[in-house]
Amino acid sequence: MPDCSEYYQTEISEGRNKRVIKCKFCSSVILTPSSASFTRLEVRKYICLNLIIFHVTMYEPVIIIYKLPHIRQTKGSESDPETEDIIHFWAVEDMMTFYNVGFSNTVGNTKYLTCADCEAGPIGYHDIPSKMSYVALSRVLHSNSTEKN
Repeated sequence: MPDCSEYYQTEISEGRNKRVIKCKFCSSVILTPSSASFTRLEVRKYICLNLIIFHVTMYEPVIIIYKLPHIRQTKGSESDPETEDIIHFWAVEDMMTFYNVGFSNTVGNTKYLTCADCEAGPIGYHDIPSKMSYVALSRVLHSNSTEKN
């Protein structure tokens, strides 16, 4: 089961997950094939630049990438957790689609997703206002089998 963080294109078929999505740590099934849509979460915001020299207003794009907390944190980082910039996710519209996923306590408008069997995570997050869940491709394995290893 290859790590899909670099070669994610091979895991997509018609915009959806081609294979079973599993926990990296215990191989529990998280999603079945074709149950999630591939999405690249890259929010583009524009900041206003006033160029006084030329008396021109420009809008410069600023890319904001989702910062998902690391699965393993160093001691003392509870108040300011270490994060990883992630843009490739499997988007899940209905939380009942998941097989073995747990949800953390609410942090702002977010609940973090964990493996329900081994509690490893976060493997993604649930956006409360939109009711969408996002599983990071780099945090899971992809397999042809639904069996645990």
